[in-house]
Amino acid sequence: MRADLLLYNGRVYTMDPGQPSGQAVAMTGNRILAVGSDAELRPLLRPGAPAVDLGGRAVIPGLIDAHVHFGSFSIGTYQNRVDLDNVPTKAEALARVAQAAAAKQAGAWIQGAGWNKNLWPGAGFPTASDLDAIAPDHPVALQDKSHHATWVNSRALEVAGISANTPDPPGGQIVRDEQGEPTGMLLETAADQVFEAIPEPDVQMAVAALRQGIAHAQRLGLTGVHDPGHAIVLSALQMLRAEGELGLRALVHIPSGDLGAAVDLGLCSGFGDDVLRIGGVKLFADGALGPQTAHMLAPYEGELDNVGIPTHTQEELFDLVRQAHQVGLSVAVHAIGDAANRAVLDAIERSPCPAGSPLPDRIEHVQILHPDDVPRLSKLGVVASMQPIHATSDMDMAERYWGRRCELAYAWRSVWDSGATLAFGSDCPVETLDPLAGIHAAVTRRRADGSPGPEGWIPSQRLTVEQAVHAYTLGAAGASAEADMKGSLVSGKLADLVVLSRDIFRIEPMEILDARVKMTVFDGRIVYEA
Repeated sequence: MRADLLLYNGRVYTMDPGQPSGQAVAMTGNRILAVGSDAELRPLLRPGAPAVDLGGRAVIPGLIDAHVHFGSFSIGTYQNRVDLDNVPTKAEALARVAQAAAAKQAGAWIQGAGWNKNLWPGAGFPTASDLDAIAPDHPVALQDKSHHATWVNSRALEVAGISANTPDPPGGQIVRDEQGEPTGMLLETAADQVFEAIPEPDVQMAVAALRQGIAHAQRLGLTGVHDPGHAIVLSALQMLRAEGELGLRALVHIPSGDLGAAVDLGLCSGFGDDVLRIGGVKLFADGALGPQTAHMLAPYEGELDNVGIPTHTQEELFDLVRQAHQVGLSVAVHAIGDAANRAVLDAIERSPCPAGSPLPDRIEHVQILHPDDVPRLSKLGVVASMQPIHATSDMDMAERYWGRRCELAYAWRSVWDSGATLAFGSDCPVETLDPLAGIHAAVTRRRADGSPGPEGWIPSQRLTVEQAVHAYTLGAAGASAEADMKGSLVSGKLADLVVLSRDIFRIEPMEILDARVKMTVFDGRIVYEA
């Protein structure tokens, strides 16, 4: 068999213990033909086929983001939603909303995300009246950085039909003033009524947005994503797949609200092909750290009456897991607090994923664990789908609200050492989509400015570069039960790989942030080249 594409004169890191490195990679069609030395592989190249001199650059397998709201990120970017990430004051946030309001017709929705009350003086929740003063004629819905608290104005409350007489929904809270009136802050499922009132994007717009999102992902070295799922996004991905334009591999979960429809259709996890396939049922067990809604075994520091918000009772969660497993669906459960993680593990232990299931169960985030629960992930075969950038972003908040419990916060090394499958992602648009930023956070547990110091935050939980890359490649592939076809550069596997400007295995760990993607190969084709 002859090679259709050869990359040579590089440092190839295969992630395969049997052959961990090489100089060159030969590809035929959409598969890896061989990894070896330049002398071994050059004769395999068919006449006229391209050969690329890497100039000694590093090559790693294509990176897979195991937790990214890729459809939401792509559509939000396409629609120019208000970006409030790292905005230092409420006044600055309001100024950005006012600018958006001035550019939209009265009555049009204004959406945005990224605000963080913990950065603002006083750290209190903002209110509807803040927004009413600068956008009285537009319904406004702004998700916080965690996307678990939504700041709305009075017009949005009116359009959604939320008033003092509206009861709190299960798993959510309408924050109220002393008179019982909604303040404009909706926690967890309380925001669902607002988002149901916002017109859905049409599928053609979603297709156009995803084209841009895919191109951006390729520039960052991503060849695969795991998306929490949405009907419009799945439809758009299928259209791109049919047109041959889906330039990355997508695993799409089924939202919990669509579980009944999936059961009626007989849809099972793993259905699809090596480009687009169905994942598990996306469930929620709790909220998030930022708004202090993550469900904890003990109260938040300084908040003796607050243990967060469980989205379901233990029995409800067990019933959902059992229903999914009975029809061939695995589960992917959002759990941040230690109580939420324990609740998910308890539910899976009572209704384990049946032998021979096409995809493993997984917990999304696993941000803080009780020591007793660390070994249970491996024991139960549950994938820990974690996002390393959260640690460096959240460390100040975590210390403030969790205190000494932080020893097992973002505990990648403990999870790795337990033998559980560790799959890394970004949680974009909550954090940056850039996987190199995630690798840097995993290895250093430091921010770009070097804080909190040379050893990083809770240094015992740092990973090696190889371990971090493994979590973005073979670990993520294992989470979708595809480690036999991708995640490492091995003969016969899919030809997805990345060429980096710097060798992240050899440079100082803080310099990983300076590395850039020079080339992305997807399905045996060069889809990005700098």
